[in-house]
Amino acid sequence: MHSFWENISKFQTNILMRRPIIFACLLVLNLSFAFAQQGEGPFDQLIIRGVTLINGNGAPPQGPIDIVVEDNRIKQIEVVGYPGVAIKDKDRPQLIPGGRELDATGMYLLPGFIDMHGHIGGVAQGAEPDYVFKLWMGHGITTVREPSGRGVDFAMDLKRKSVKNEIIAPRVIVYTGFGQTSASFNPLNDIPISTPEQARKWVRANAEKGADGIKFFGAEPEIMTAALDENKKLGLGSAAHHAQLSVARWNVLHSARAGLTSMEHWYGLPEALFDDRTVQDYPLDYNYQNEQHRFEEAGKLWAQAAEPYSEHWNKVMDELLALDFTLDPTFNIYEASRDLHRARRAEWHEEYTLPSLWEFYQPSKISHGSYWHDWGTEQEVAWKNNYRLWMTFVNEYKNRGGRVTAGSDSGFIFQLYGFAYIRELELLREAGFHPLEVIRAATLNGAEALGMADQIGTVAIGKLADFVIVEENPLKNLKVLYGTGAVRLTEDNQVVRVGGVKYTIKDGIIYDARALLDDVKQQVQKEKEKTGYQIKQPGIE
Repeated sequence: MHSFWENISKFQTNILMRRPIIFACLLVLNLSFAFAQQGEGPFDQLIIRGVTLINGNGAPPQGPIDIVVEDNRIKQIEVVGYPGVAIKDKDRPQLIPGGRELDATGMYLLPGFIDMHGHIGGVAQGAEPDYVFKLWMGHGITTVREPSGRGVDFAMDLKRKSVKNEIIAPRVIVYTGFGQTSASFNPLNDIPISTPEQARKWVRANAEKGADGIKFFGAEPEIMTAALDENKKLGLGSAAHHAQLSVARWNVLHSARAGLTSMEHWYGLPEALFDDRTVQDYPLDYNYQNEQHRFEEAGKLWAQAAEPYSEHWNKVMDELLALDFTLDPTFNIYEASRDLHRARRAEWHEEYTLPSLWEFYQPSKISHGSYWHDWGTEQEVAWKNNYRLWMTFVNEYKNRGGRVTAGSDSGFIFQLYGFAYIRELELLREAGFHPLEVIRAATLNGAEALGMADQIGTVAIGKLADFVIVEENPLKNLKVLYGTGAVRLTEDNQVVRVGGVKYTIKDGIIYDARALLDDVKQQVQKEKEKTGYQIKQPGIE
């Protein structure tokens, strides 16, 4: 079976012998597709015409607006008229010779999205950066915090290439896993970190490598204290997944007091909220290496915490607020725990999920997050209650002025890069966020947490030209941000798909988001054709 592009190539060869003009047209179409992927720009001047602006600062939509970019900086933001009234050209910013106009009349423009928990693929998943980056960029994600992946050298190389726009990629913010080393980054000569001074030495070496921060999983209290203190002195960021192996002695409050700037997921937060116990109520046959044990019991954890709005619950929240602590909940990554069928049957898997990644997701006693040993109604009901309590805390934290960001943690548990980020926005909405608050979590809040609010996060004069442009209003329906769009019925009873990001603009370079996603589809199709692979549901031959 030949791929689409192989068949096109043969067709072109045959046509060339008979119809040179038609061949030339086909060649132009192919080149146009490739150019759309690679992006257009940057330009000395770029004017985006006629958009409705949904900014990341909580302001209501406003338009029509023209946005002028010069040398990758926003130069002007001009209101050029009123809805339903013809725009007068004389009232609009003027294009300079060699400048580029992008007609986005009637479209919606937002700041580039920030994914605060984005792994750049993985060897076990068979997901390489080009695949992952195009899925992210195809969904408007222009900045990603990479929290511990294949190592600092791998991530820093991609970060440098992204800065130079040598590759199609979001801006990469590198957070090295605490204690992680590589061939060129081995500050302790393979000696495990076991003393405070070793922790400080590793932190200094990580900073010298150019990393932006550290991802912690937990350690002995004196080591965590030293590492966070040294990292804070260096002015770097920090995040933590408070793993169960260390959380009984060091929860979120300990980390925040010691200088941690943000937490991922929710591990360590219920433990800080315990008021009638000191450790999780583990079954006596529990084994952390058993993934079903780990995730099934995690689904019962919030029920063991203090009641919402109780004295202890409020006390913990107030202290985290006073410390200007950031929550990055990643609701989406655990959604299969409360509805396995939904996550497994997401419509994008057939066309966008690599065979190797689909295999990684399947029930397994080895693959992380593939914990479906015996998953059923009781586990899902417990997780639904878990979400209710978790979302209550996160929403109230936001209501009291706390910073909540959007992160996806894709590549695990049936969650696909890019698509899962949009699902995270929907889950923030479910938690109680107004759609404008959802957009703020996805943009300005992430920029503030990264210490980059002077550069990205809102559309403001002087900031970098990172934008998401979509033809539909995402405030009315966040599903229009999915690469597969949203389903709609026309007046004459026809089913159509609307939406999908139209353009992703990063560093002033215009990318056709659909072309990026089409390339991903071709990558997946080629992989399937190698072995005749078909996606099948677990246990079905």
